[in-house]
Amino acid sequence: GLSYTWIFNNNTLYVQEDSRRFVSQETGNLYIAKVEPSDVGNYTCVVTNSKAEKSVQGPPTPLTLRSDGVMGEYEPKIEVRFPETVYAAKGSSVKLECFALGK
Repeated sequence: GLSYTWIFNNNTLYVQEDSRRFVSQETGNLYIAKVEPSDVGNYTCVVTNSKAEKSVQGPPTPLTLRSDGVMGEYEPKIEVRFPETVYAAKGSSVKLECFALGK
């Protein structure tokens, strides 16, 4: 069992998931919708292996705002990385992640 969390600005404060932020437990990716100035800083991914009871931190990744105010425009698309078939036992929980991107 791997789990993923993100640290903001090298603080022990973990990035809280809310209506704008989401951490994929499939890929470890951090998604931020509608970036705000308060989101600017360094993000560090932490991967935890619960069976081995160990955590590893990646290098910090800086997030900056463009000073020219230009946004990249791209066509709307839905990003899905599901396996061809998802198997689940009766009564178990399944989490499927789907992201809509575009402007």
